[in-house]
Amino acid sequence: MKNKINWNFDNSYSRLSNVFKENIDPVSVKNPELVILNENLAESLELNFTKISKNELSSLFTGNSLPNGSNSIAQAYAGHQFGHFTMLGDGRAVLIGEHITSKNKRYDIQFKGSGKTSFSRNGDGRAALGPMLREYIMSEAIHHLNIPSTRSLAVAKTGENIIREKILMGAVLTRVASSHIRVGTFQYIAAREKIEDLSILLSYVIDRHYPQINNSKNKALQLLKVVMDKQIDLVIDWMRVGFIHGVMNTDNMSISGETIDYGPCAFMDTYDPKTVFSSIDKIGRYAYCNQPAIIKWNLSRFAECLISIIHKDQNQAVSMASEIINSFNKIYEEKWLNMMRHKLGIIEKDKKDKSLILDLLRWMHIKKVDYTNTFCHLMDEEKLKNEIYEDSDFLNWKKKWKKRVLSNGKNFKDCLKLMNSANPLVIPRNHKVEEAIEAAEQDNLEPTIQLLEILKKPYSSQKNTSAYQIPIISDKKYQTFCGT
Repeated sequence: MKNKINWNFDNSYSRLSNVFKENIDPVSVKNPELVILNENLAESLELNFTKISKNELSSLFTGNSLPNGSNSIAQAYAGHQFGHFTMLGDGRAVLIGEHITSKNKRYDIQFKGSGKTSFSRNGDGRAALGPMLREYIMSEAIHHLNIPSTRSLAVAKTGENIIREKILMGAVLTRVASSHIRVGTFQYIAAREKIEDLSILLSYVIDRHYPQINNSKNKALQLLKVVMDKQIDLVIDWMRVGFIHGVMNTDNMSISGETIDYGPCAFMDTYDPKTVFSSIDKIGRYAYCNQPAIIKWNLSRFAECLISIIHKDQNQAVSMASEIINSFNKIYEEKWLNMMRHKLGIIEKDKKDKSLILDLLRWMHIKKVDYTNTFCHLMDEEKLKNEIYEDSDFLNWKKKWKKRVLSNGKNFKDCLKLMNSANPLVIPRNHKVEEAIEAAEQDNLEPTIQLLEILKKPYSSQKNTSAYQIPIISDKKYQTFCGT
């Protein structure tokens, strides 16, 4: 199978000591059946599945058969889940290996929903078809929105039922990532209070993800800084497109800066900073407006893990780490303002821009206007006209905006080009995602395929996309679920 598919494994993480992981194979399933294969991703990974039968693929993507060179492990990590610290680990996932392309790019290949591990606690280690398809759709959408993300290579049914609130079809997702190392990985090792293990993890992460800082005088401090920069850029992108992760626990924050662990995630339709979809987030901890603050909170937990190797004097180490964390707000605000300028086609900075931006967001909130479509309207990309944009307050704001973007002799075509790069015309609308999942659970994959095809070009005008751009307004609160 290796020769047919072109796997090229070099499993560096599994060569670390057992402190970091458990050696374990996926639990075999009764009746594997491939549901969907991401051929574009396979091609970019230089994997060739064309010579493999569907039965072989089904067996491969449920873990019934493992490719040559793989070495499956469950990774150990901890995490602050809704603010409460817990020792965790891969309770329903196994990393089968690290595939390396001809360009020397290294990717984790992980099965999610592959059965019990020693970290499963009371769980069954399995996953349901619906949540695995949600992660497939959402991770591909985020990728095509040009936002760093783990990706989905395949979903396969297990032929077994799993018990949640009701009986569901079991499934396994094959996830591809730069790595699955999390803030929670550092928390797990730091909690053991063995500095040599923490130093091993630090060196491993720098060698794998940030070799450019290997010559730094203080590698731990520099890692904190570079991870903070990555995470600020990531959450800025989430805010730009109205994405709500839904469960920003420290174990769901990747050290590589990729969006990871798509559980109760969704995209905001009506603009409301306090939007939250997750059924388990009762107080809105991970609401849209709180995402930047939570990123900072998570980074503070990351900094705590590094204190013992930042400096031998704890007080000095805390002071050095705090200086970096305390710079978060200023860096974030500057980058957020620049992002919003891009959404509005503002090419040069002006101190009055913040007021102009906040006036628009305030109006959108009061009038309960669609977030994505408002920017489409400003670009004249609105598929169906909406009377709300004839509102006098909006028209007055629009005059100020036009004057601003055309100031200093600017060409509106240049402004529009900037807006087109920042504002998607289509997002995975919640009702369309639900329609796709419900149809797939009835063995109809066509809505999923159509949705994925539309989401491949979110910044381009496409034919027959109006149905994917119109939100459904309902008095019923839309909720998403972790799918554990």
